[in-house]
Amino acid sequence: MESQELITRTADFIRDKFIGEGSGHDWDHIRRVWQTSRAIALTLPRADLLVTELGALLHDVADWKFHAGDEEAGPRAARAWLTSLGVEQEVMHRVETIIREISFKGFGVPTPMSTPEGEAVQDADRLEAIGAIGVARAFAYGGHKGRPLHDPSVAPVQHASFESYKQNTAPTINHFYEKLLHLRDRLHTPAAQKLAEERHQFMEVFLKQFLREWEGEDLSGIGPNPITPAASH
Repeated sequence: MESQELITRTADFIRDKFIGEGSGHDWDHIRRVWQTSRAIALTLPRADLLVTELGALLHDVADWKFHAGDEEAGPRAARAWLTSLGVEQEVMHRVETIIREISFKGFGVPTPMSTPEGEAVQDADRLEAIGAIGVARAFAYGGHKGRPLHDPSVAPVQHASFESYKQNTAPTINHFYEKLLHLRDRLHTPAAQKLAEERHQFMEVFLKQFLREWEGEDLSGIGPNPITPAASH
């Protein structure tokens, strides 16, 4: 099967599987990762576009977050699909490797990628986690998991192991301090690093405004005696 047909059929398979998904891991997320991965890979002289595009399209095919923490669910599902298309073993192995290595595993856990294709896909996936869309996806996932927006009594944790990170159930705002604000400095490629700057700055502005509103600091604009949370009881 020609490369373009493999990509087209895989895109159709993933679109049918994830369209309308409500946790922020939907078809549009995967489509953007696919497009961004390809754009990044074109800046890397050693990156194979077929491996990059298949890795991007299949990176969330069976995410551990939705499969009881099973880190091999994704590689297995990808292999099953690619086997059905008759993809050669070397390409399947390289796609599986991308899926196996791509996840953020905690602040204190290094997540290097072993191939340029993997670097392109991981960078594209991490760009999706920051900026305006990253903010929206964080709250979509938090809502999907039934987590509160914020709880000042729950401090962010710098997870030192993947197991600790997987078991985390903290409010959504903590996710910014535990993961999202660190992604800019954990990107591999110059193209992704350039894109990340504006997105990172947007998150910082968002968090500042969110916490200001949460604490009622903007109520002073109403008049001389704004209602405070303490006075409302």
